[in-house]
Amino acid sequence: MTTEPPFDPTAVLPGPPEPWASTDMPSARGGPPWHMTDMIAAEPALAGRLLYRLADPDGPAARLAAAIRATSAQGRPIVIVGCGTSEHGALGAASILREAAARAGLPSQPGEAGAAIPLQAFEASLDPPRDGLVIGISHEGATWATNRALEAAAAAGSRTALVTASERSPGAAIVDPELVIATGEVDQSWCHTVGYLAPLLAAAAVGAHLEGRPLDARAVVDLLASGAAGAGPAEGIAATLADAKTLLVVASGADRTAARELVLKVEEATWLPSAMRDLETFLHGHLPATDGSTGLVLVLVERREAEAQIARARQALAAAREVGIRVAAIVAEGASAAIEPALTPAGRIVLTEAATLPAAAAALLGSAIPLQLLTERLARARGTNPDPIRRDDPRYYRAAEAASPD
Repeated sequence: MTTEPPFDPTAVLPGPPEPWASTDMPSARGGPPWHMTDMIAAEPALAGRLLYRLADPDGPAARLAAAIRATSAQGRPIVIVGCGTSEHGALGAASILREAAARAGLPSQPGEAGAAIPLQAFEASLDPPRDGLVIGISHEGATWATNRALEAAAAAGSRTALVTASERSPGAAIVDPELVIATGEVDQSWCHTVGYLAPLLAAAAVGAHLEGRPLDARAVVDLLASGAAGAGPAEGIAATLADAKTLLVVASGADRTAARELVLKVEEATWLPSAMRDLETFLHGHLPATDGSTGLVLVLVERREAEAQIARARQALAAAREVGIRVAAIVAEGASAAIEPALTPAGRIVLTEAATLPAAAAALLGSAIPLQLLTERLARARGTNPDPIRRDDPRYYRAAEAASPD
């Protein structure tokens, strides 16, 4: 029986093969640590490597920042597209870049001409923006809908860019080669964690170039490392939520992206039916469908408008308590201090607040590892292997094949 060598979380992860090819199903492991476990452990060191490369003033992140600046100054559309985890990367990137644009004196409000907006890739392919800039997010660079959106945008006269693992990917061949940000290291699990974090790191680097100020890379690495310390609380939350019938994740502001990603990760990795609700939306009609078999995770990390969000979150959690919902939270230190422990009986993961980082980047990067750890521990508690996202079951493999446009 062959055994894998011990995983080194500081080592560089493999890149795509030469010639380029999509990844195969992850190798089967009989139990944790899963490949997903290893990828989570690798993220702090990976962040340091990637941010160091992307700080290059003549590199692809700087070039993409220049393209964003020029497009925005002309009031032309800037659209960021993706699917699945990469769609959430696009949502997060848009939040990070809008904040950077505001600090740079560029259009930044949703709906304002020249402000970055996220779009689901298939929808963008049906109605591509004209004479603007379309940025694709695709970890392996082979997502059909994303590449179709990039092709449609180019045909409509827009410049195109891509954040992906390799400049040799099919998606990279579609876009302007000067605007390919190659993150270089490939997620070894199909339940993508690196595939979510890497585009957020790239967006933070682009945002720093857009503003003309350095990004505090050390603070990013420290923030991710502090998130990795949440494994113990994540395990306790997972034990309480493991036999829930459904899981709701609620959030506001930039944290809504993290909430969507947590829902996707939980459904991929643990097969627990889950749904994301905006914080306020949760209170307008959804409570009647909940009871003691429902789990709920509040994500409240962003520091902008924190006082208003904390006040409304406390009311939402009080409502959840009245019907017996099992409530947990991923929260920043300030929010945790303001929310009494009795409102999160299933536990909470508390994050340090990275005051030297822009608010959106701090929230999205800070919550990334905790939401992944919670997913991974929930998979352990429910007895599922997160790595193949259930495609080791022939039915689900056939379902993926049936949905493939190739």
